[in-house]
Amino acid sequence: MKQKSLDRKKLLNSFKYACNGIKLCVNNEQNMVIHFVIATLVISGAFVFKISKMEWILCLVMISLVLASELLNTSIEALCDLVTKEENELVKIAKDTAAGAVLTFSIASFIIGLLIFVPKIIEMVVVK
Repeated sequence: MKQKSLDRKKLLNSFKYACNGIKLCVNNEQNMVIHFVIATLVISGAFVFKISKMEWILCLVMISLVLASELLNTSIEALCDLVTKEENELVKIAKDTAAGAVLTFSIASFIIGLLIFVPKIIEMVVVK
């Protein structure tokens, strides 16, 4: 059986399109900027507090879930706006539930962040 050869141009274009999607979201969605700022703070805190490998994994997974859900939320909103600009109950449901997914991941991330960083902050304050 003959294997397909790797189409490097197609592969590079897929990365280019994906990066463009992230760029569009950052440039057009205030919440995505907020998520990136918080992610930067969490990663900086992870280095400062020298979190464990498992804590790193949890932080990176949760950051990825929040960012990916915001990208999906943005795409759902764009598709809904393409379908209709008029008030529509199904469009409202689609937009609200997509935003709810982002909020769900954000709350879970916040709680995990508290569980990881609060004991380290308390230890730093009490020890010094």
